[in-house]
Amino acid sequence: MASLLPTRAVRSVACSACRSFTPSAPAKLAFPLVRRNYSTPAEDSIDYTDKPRWSYTPPRTKAPFSLHYDSKRPDFPVNNDPEKLNKFYIRFLGPDGDKVLSDEVKWLAVTHKSFDQGRRGFNDRLAFLGKRIVMLQASLALVQSPANTTHPVTPDPYGREPFTHPALDGLSNLSVPTQQYLTSKQHLAKLAQEYELHEVLRWSPRKPHNLQTSGLALVLAHTMYALVGAISLEKGNKVANQVARERILAPLGFKLA
Repeated sequence: MASLLPTRAVRSVACSACRSFTPSAPAKLAFPLVRRNYSTPAEDSIDYTDKPRWSYTPPRTKAPFSLHYDSKRPDFPVNNDPEKLNKFYIRFLGPDGDKVLSDEVKWLAVTHKSFDQGRRGFNDRLAFLGKRIVMLQASLALVQSPANTTHPVTPDPYGREPFTHPALDGLSNLSVPTQQYLTSKQHLAKLAQEYELHEVLRWSPRKPHNLQTSGLALVLAHTMYALVGAISLEKGNKVANQVARERILAPLGFKLA
């Protein structure tokens, strides 16, 4: 019992010491928090009412510091001429192709998410939709193509004859390797360059001096899908299916019925 007295005494002293140091009022910051406005007075004075959305970066989305600290990467020039963009749509869609889409969607369809840190919008959702349309039409084109008769048919050892029907003759053409080969990013990128899509593409390559290693083929194929998705968004699936078949699949070598 005597050995416990010092321990209890120490505990009581410690508790009273803690109570003596407990602040009676909440602590106050030495430097109060201040909400900062990162836009400059010059930006606030600019009137964006008559400016199209694709032509400028919203001032409120700009970071207060450089996103590429001490970066020596040169700026990559992109197209800002609406007339040049209209000429591309005429090459891609034919006469009056520049009138198929609205101005904002025309620019959005050729804008990659790497451009301006994605602050002016980008075409990822359009490409997701357009790729599904192109792949569906590619599958239908393969099924409707004549059957591949170059491979010999192995006779059945029991003399059975498989069921045949004209609608099923092209089913053997529908295979994942065949579809992936005909719609590969290399083939799509080559077709995009024939349409001169790279002249109006808005993106920021990782290596401006070497576009191929920066993923130019992938970005071009991605943008081709986005163009089909943009047409589906504004003109409907019927027009988008026609564009996918006539402007993409036929040049790639698909035999359309």
